[in-house]
Amino acid sequence: MRISQRRGAAAVAASLTLGAVLAACSSGGSGETDAGTTDGGATAGGGEASCTNTIPKPDATEVSVWAWYPAFEPVVDLFNETHDDVQICWTNAGQGADEYNKFSTAIEAGSGAPDVIMLESEILPTYTILDSLADLSEFGAGELESEFTTGSWSDVSSGEAVHAVPVDGGPMGMLYRADIFEEYGVEPPTSWDEFAQAAQDLRDAGYEGYITNYPTNGNALNYALFAQNGWEPFEYDPANPTEIGIDVATPEAEEVLSYWNELIEADLVATDDAFTSDYNTSLVDGTYAVYLAAAWGPGYLQGLSDADSEAEWKAAPLPQWDPANPVQVNWGGSTFAVTQQAEDKEAAYTVASELFRSMESWEIGIDEAALFPQWNEALESDFFVEKEYPFFGGQQINQDVFLEAANGYEGFSFSPFQVYAYDQQTQALYDMVESGGDAASTLQTIQDALVSYAQQQGFTVN
Repeated sequence: MRISQRRGAAAVAASLTLGAVLAACSSGGSGETDAGTTDGGATAGGGEASCTNTIPKPDATEVSVWAWYPAFEPVVDLFNETHDDVQICWTNAGQGADEYNKFSTAIEAGSGAPDVIMLESEILPTYTILDSLADLSEFGAGELESEFTTGSWSDVSSGEAVHAVPVDGGPMGMLYRADIFEEYGVEPPTSWDEFAQAAQDLRDAGYEGYITNYPTNGNALNYALFAQNGWEPFEYDPANPTEIGIDVATPEAEEVLSYWNELIEADLVATDDAFTSDYNTSLVDGTYAVYLAAAWGPGYLQGLSDADSEAEWKAAPLPQWDPANPVQVNWGGSTFAVTQQAEDKEAAYTVASELFRSMESWEIGIDEAALFPQWNEALESDFFVEKEYPFFGGQQINQDVFLEAANGYEGFSFSPFQVYAYDQQTQALYDMVESGGDAASTLQTIQDALVSYAQQQGFTVN
């Protein structure tokens, strides 16, 4: 989901320190509690908020769900209409950080969590180390692997364990102002070398804006750009929760950061904080000629744009370091996990695994919520593949760009203290831009901070 880029979107209650996490790991506690109730009736677990939706079959087992997907209520209604034994009691507990903070509070309290919770894939390690999520392999989730894209399944599983069911993803592409490139006689780039040249060519031809923006608070965006060049900063296995490998300051990352730093120093790329009002304005008023975007980006961009705008947008693949050997990366994506506080975990698994496993639900998710499916049946359907987008002049952007990106993404390992890692990256990149620092020392600063933090929290750093 798009929220993963925003500052603090992956934030978790600060009271849950890693020291407490590691203590919990060593104690082996499951975190299960007695079943709670909501105003919507008896549930399979401890969700506290009343149902947003109407439950048509009140005699069935209720499963409480926290999720913030757009246009989610009709998906919930469809599930409830088509299931007799299980019904969903849905609550929007807030987006990203708001929901995560409430979930973390419920974990600490030992009650109050929902049965099923929407979590971004990058935040899963934070909660697996807390032993707050059920292992879905117990309910046969491993048999679903072939139904989902390789990368999305890698992001929710480790070994035989399955921590969540993938829903949507954010394979990356390049959205660009075709009218700006045409006006100034510059070809859209296919490689990063061409991208840098196009930035200079646009400026030399009289374009007063920037080819794009490189936000120092880019979080998952910047991770994806580094990963495209082979960066693997963390080696972490939930089966060995007290050990972690940290390798941030690599030659691959330095090459990428040096590239962007040179464009910044040449004043060819802006460095505005992402997802502020000024940034949103710049996306649509011609200040940026390119929006490096996840597959949810077209919906986000369209939501910001004036219906009467004459801007002409097109989608193209993300530029590559080596066009002959393209590497696909992902920015964002969300899942459904079953919490340890769910008393009837099998019923909760039914909800987590079946909410978005029909074309009827995905037609709602695609058309009304701008979600990009990770479920292969929807991903490969004519409805999705051949879908034309009027905002892009009728271009079939899924077929042209994002399907290849989704199928080429192989997964990525995040840390169990991803919030802290993002914060350190944001501060170091900001300092580099403001003080004129270099890529190597900036990355080393991040590396040193993460190693020190991990050791202070009791991890063995490999």
